[in-house]
Amino acid sequence: MGWFNIYSAVYNEEHKEIFDFSQRYGKQFIWIIASLIIAVFVLIIDNRFYFFFSWVIYSIVILLLILVLIFGTEINGARSWFEFGPVNLQPSEFAKIGTALALASYLNTKRQDLTRLSVMIPSFAIIIFPAFLTALQPDMGSTVVYFSLFIVLFREGMSSYIFVSGLLMIILFFLTLLLNNLYLSIGLIAIAFLLMLYATRKFKLCFSGAGIFILITGVLFAVNQLWLNKAIDNEIVILFSLIISGIVFAYYFYIRKSTPILIIFLFLTGSIMFVNTVDYTFDNIIKPHQKDRVEITLGIKSDPHGTGYNVNQSIISIGSGGFVGKGYLKGTQTKFKFVPSQSTDFIFCTVGEEWGFLGSFVIIGLYIFLILRLIILAERQRSVFSRIYGYGVASIFFIHFFINIGMAVGLVPVIGIPLPFLSYGGSSLWAFTILLFIFLRLDASRSEYLA
Repeated sequence: MGWFNIYSAVYNEEHKEIFDFSQRYGKQFIWIIASLIIAVFVLIIDNRFYFFFSWVIYSIVILLLILVLIFGTEINGARSWFEFGPVNLQPSEFAKIGTALALASYLNTKRQDLTRLSVMIPSFAIIIFPAFLTALQPDMGSTVVYFSLFIVLFREGMSSYIFVSGLLMIILFFLTLLLNNLYLSIGLIAIAFLLMLYATRKFKLCFSGAGIFILITGVLFAVNQLWLNKAIDNEIVILFSLIISGIVFAYYFYIRKSTPILIIFLFLTGSIMFVNTVDYTFDNIIKPHQKDRVEITLGIKSDPHGTGYNVNQSIISIGSGGFVGKGYLKGTQTKFKFVPSQSTDFIFCTVGEEWGFLGSFVIIGLYIFLILRLIILAERQRSVFSRIYGYGVASIFFIHFFINIGMAVGLVPVIGIPLPFLSYGGSSLWAFTILLFIFLRLDASRSEYLA
């Protein structure tokens, strides 16, 4: 399906032959044949090879990520590729395999006790180190994919508070860009107050705490207005008031050991502190073109002829397909090259335009089926190593699927990652093949324990 859609996406009247190796669809056919050969070799190799050599594989891909920064070829502003004549290889695609194997091996050795910092911190480091090297290229799309492996840590026993904190940070990041920081801080405090009422059912205590917070806030606001001439922003005043209120209640937290209130307080304080750092990060750390993509996705700004051109044309292309599509090789947006990168990052546009809602539904359904099937297979593994690796595969496929299609329909900022098995590219196709077939090899021997 990927091959046929690539053929349609870059169709050339002068090169109608699908096996024309001077065109992308001809080259993709070579990558597909090579992938089938690679899949056979992966299945032939003994399953214990992947267990015993997981750290060796991880070390090799880390070395490649370092070498590509020095000797790599720069394409589209990123030094992410090794060039071998007509073939370009992207180490970051293969590094995902090594990272998933190393994480599975480490947690298998430590018996996945992710409640201990001595296990949690090295697990984080295994994921973050290749992500950091990939970010230096810079390839932010692949960098984001590594963090999908935190889903694996959550499945294997990592505290839900850490996982929820990560999701909350993502949500707050976008809300901070959309809303005034002061109003957002007040909203977070109101939500925290309601959560305290629900968790403790101690109305007197909660209202007393709210009263103390309001009193402290009023005093600090008065000081800031009258003596400091508004030198401190209002949202910072609220943060200081919250911290002082926590100090006042510290004795109660200690004596009563009121864990729910303490957790809510820490979440609230951390959230407001995070909210007050987003603007600085967004303005001074994130690159201008990345800022533009985020703002366009959120509707803060519109630039249909500039940064937002890709997404705008992508949405038009998908929407023009209607319910059943225009038909194979009949997409006008495709034929007139309105959507850049249509055979790679925006391959889903071709599906939407030529196959319509029905074709898009089938493609999305197949991906969901694949991911659910991977989870089912992972759960039936007797080996901890195989189960963790299986969840790693499912997580990587999910994030690629979600972000790529999300980019095409304007729900996710454009960060440039391929759609597994559909997008053009040898590195991604080979990497996805190896990633998937290693797990199939492990599943074929699921009755064995790897230790």
